[in-house]
Amino acid sequence: MRLFLPLLLTALPVLARLRAGAHAADITPQEWPVRLIGNFGLTLAQSAHDPLHVRAIVLEEGANRVAIAVIDSCLVKRDVMDEAKAIASKRTGIPTSHMLIAATHTHSAPPSDASKRDSLEGRYVQRIIDQTANAIATAHSRLEPARIGYAVRYVPEELFNRRWFMTDGSIPPNPFGETHDKARMNPPAGSRDLIHPAGPTDPGFSIVSIRNEAGKPLALLGNYSLHYVGGIPANQVSSDYFGEFAHQVSKALAQDNPSFVAILSNGTSGDVNNIDFVHPRPRAEPMQRIREVATRIAGHAVEASRTMEYTGTAELRSAERELELAYRKPTPAQLTFAQAALKEADESKLPRNAKAYAERALRLQEGPATALIKLQAMRIGGFAIAAIPFEVFTEIGLAIKERSAVKPVFTIELANGHWGYLPTPRHHELGGYETWLGTNNVEKGASVKITDVILELLERVK
Repeated sequence: MRLFLPLLLTALPVLARLRAGAHAADITPQEWPVRLIGNFGLTLAQSAHDPLHVRAIVLEEGANRVAIAVIDSCLVKRDVMDEAKAIASKRTGIPTSHMLIAATHTHSAPPSDASKRDSLEGRYVQRIIDQTANAIATAHSRLEPARIGYAVRYVPEELFNRRWFMTDGSIPPNPFGETHDKARMNPPAGSRDLIHPAGPTDPGFSIVSIRNEAGKPLALLGNYSLHYVGGIPANQVSSDYFGEFAHQVSKALAQDNPSFVAILSNGTSGDVNNIDFVHPRPRAEPMQRIREVATRIAGHAVEASRTMEYTGTAELRSAERELELAYRKPTPAQLTFAQAALKEADESKLPRNAKAYAERALRLQEGPATALIKLQAMRIGGFAIAAIPFEVFTEIGLAIKERSAVKPVFTIELANGHWGYLPTPRHHELGGYETWLGTNNVEKGASVKITDVILELLERVK
């Protein structure tokens, strides 16, 4: 006698057709001169070498929608991004929790402090808010059936870890007069005091390409872990290599069609730049290195977009979580030094940038005890994106790639706010610019807590 067991069929979820839209909104300053951030001196720009933009992509799968926007700015505070998200959400119905907004980290853009809205800088921040919301809303209005593909290219040639172990006695005191640094940021290229880099680089260049149903390029999102390039003509605003990448990809794939949007987001590049410290290169002309780097990675993006596989379905998931971190406070010795430094009239008697760091130390001393940061993960079909509001050390991004529940994954830094650099505890022990009080603002174990939360969020969107 045979027993026939019923066949149990488990229905697999049927994904809705993917739809996508994109838009780039101009945020070039309209009033001049404007102050630029990214260095310790006062730099005023009188004009723009090239335009600044907010570039946005909106994806829809059934009832699920996500938005990603990248702003040509050195950094943007969380309150500015939150305001832009609220306006965009009201116009589109996309939950703010499903929006990821980040800065590129060009060092040739105006500040984004919204504390004084009646000033020139305040009006510029309002322009960022309005145009970011407009970029997302316009991208949403352009949703159409689409196909999406993903690829990773190996592009190590432009990446150099900028933190170096040096011979004894070759590292100058930090801005508080302390001499315990074991690693130096941006040492003299070709120096005989170089030993070896203090950290790795991440050569994985991630490329997300989107086409409409007819196969016409609609948008492309790249992610590369390179701080910025620089070499902008004096006293000019520029989007750095991020904007040049967008221009070159658009020209190659869409003949500069304004409806096509190319975006380059910054990966985990807090300790990586474009300077070869072992083999110094000849002095470059303004914009030369920017064009060289952009040309190399744009070529990879264009080639990958033409050869990758595309799909018309991609499940969309997004998760975020707030994490409370303690702000660092100056030690009694640092506080005493800072107070004395601000009273010293002769700056030649002080370590380099002592007054700037003294002001930062006092602000931290008088400021709040904790910071509330937003961490985020998105899954788009078979790949994921992590978002962290710091200038993140590369080894943190590599650890996320290795340990993530979703692979492949890449991290967008300077996303959903900015709280300074994010070194690992090991790098805090080594010291150096990125770990100094005032450059690094939160507790020394922050990277461990943040990585744990990011991995939890990636598990949730798996």
